[in-house]
Amino acid sequence: MNYTTYPEEKCDFYEIMPAADLPNGERLLLELDDIPVVIFNIADEFYAVKDQCSHEDLEISDGDLEGHEIVCPYHGAHFDVRTGEVTTLPAVDGIPAYPVRVRDGNLELGLPKE
Repeated sequence: MNYTTYPEEKCDFYEIMPAADLPNGERLLLELDDIPVVIFNIADEFYAVKDQCSHEDLEISDGDLEGHEIVCPYHGAHFDVRTGEVTTLPAVDGIPAYPVRVRDGNLELGLPKE
């Protein structure tokens, strides 16, 4: 396994927005602590990955979402948004996946503690 899914206990959480403001099937792009992140709402479950393909460090956020996989719009690599795992070439390394939780109706994104 060459991708990283960060466990909640090793993260600091940041309040992003009301969860209701990110409807099912939508995505949110943001940068937090100089990390580009894309958060997805898939069937009312939230997932977050780094918005950077491991193949050539290009953004993946504009790619098509196929089930739980984001497709890099530049070269077609697929990544599982639940884990960051790469599932098709040309990428061979996964991307970071970050925990997302809902607290008091608000989305919170977990980033690794420094």
